[in-house]
Amino acid sequence: MKNVEMKLEGNILTITVDVSKEFGLSSSGKSVIIASTEGNQSVEGKEEVKIGLNVYKKPPQS
Repeated sequence: MKNVEMKLEGNILTITVDVSKEFGLSSSGKSVIIASTEGNQSVEGKEEVKIGLNVYKKPPQS
């Protein structure tokens, strides 16, 4: 995972992403990646629960 922290407390899943970070352009070049689970991932402690997360923004105009 890139820039994604997950914390499970009881039945509450908290996801933390630092939106100041960037990981370059997506493969299509249409967005700048901020955070990603890089596909579907199991939630630690509740493996039957899956998450797929992508956080991105438009690239600066040149």
